[in-house]
Amino acid sequence: MMDRLAVIGDPVGHSLSPQIHMTWIDGLGMDASYESIRVPAGETADALERFAQNSFRGLNVTLPHKQAVVESASDLSPAVKVIGAANTLSRKPDGTWRADNTDAPGLMSALSRINVRDVAGKTVLVLGAGGAARAALYALDEAGAGLIVLNRTVEKAEKVIDSCCQRSHEYGSLADMEQYARKADLIINTTSAGYTGEHFHLPQGDGRLFFDISYGKPAAAQLDHASECGWRAEDGLGMLVCQAAESFRIWFGGELPDIEPALAVCRETLKSYQ
Repeated sequence: MMDRLAVIGDPVGHSLSPQIHMTWIDGLGMDASYESIRVPAGETADALERFAQNSFRGLNVTLPHKQAVVESASDLSPAVKVIGAANTLSRKPDGTWRADNTDAPGLMSALSRINVRDVAGKTVLVLGAGGAARAALYALDEAGAGLIVLNRTVEKAEKVIDSCCQRSHEYGSLADMEQYARKADLIINTTSAGYTGEHFHLPQGDGRLFFDISYGKPAAAQLDHASECGWRAEDGLGMLVCQAAESFRIWFGGELPDIEPALAVCRETLKSYQ
């Protein structure tokens, strides 16, 4: 029986997940399918029941359902309990769902892939304190990094540290970003500023890493500016593929699938959008 997989969200037509997973499915000669399925906000629980009845093996989850699926899952991974959001669901034998969050290990794998393999003791400046920041903070705190979280609402930066981190960290306002950037070993941008055409002004980078979890057009202006200022600029496409690989391993076991073929397919697809 063919294994059915899908990514759910609203909107979801732009998702690269089908291309990523079908690259691995086809390459490994597996009897499986992966599709994108729109599920409107407010219909999460009903949709999960339908997917279980239709014997879907697993689901990836994107906006606006990452928090809602947590309420419908019967089994939560330790990371999901802390982060409060899930991006991977696996159907259990009793028809209920287990929720995992692969964004946290996906980020660390993406950093390792670009030769940032140990952040213990390093100062990592995280821009933003929304949903996209939570998994990053969880992973970086667990890995021993010293964090500085900046957000337009400072109180939210403080709260996200309290909820996602086991250790105390520094926080402040995005208005003071240039000051904090001078003492950071690397910067991770989790904000959506690029989607509105904005970008943050950076001091000289001197070869330090500026990692934007966005990719494609939304990341372009910020990454171009970072490069001009002497930062080593990297987009988040590698993180997207790395977190997908973690999902694939959860569903099928064994080793992580090869990142590079799926990443190459995504890069080619993004070229067609330009």
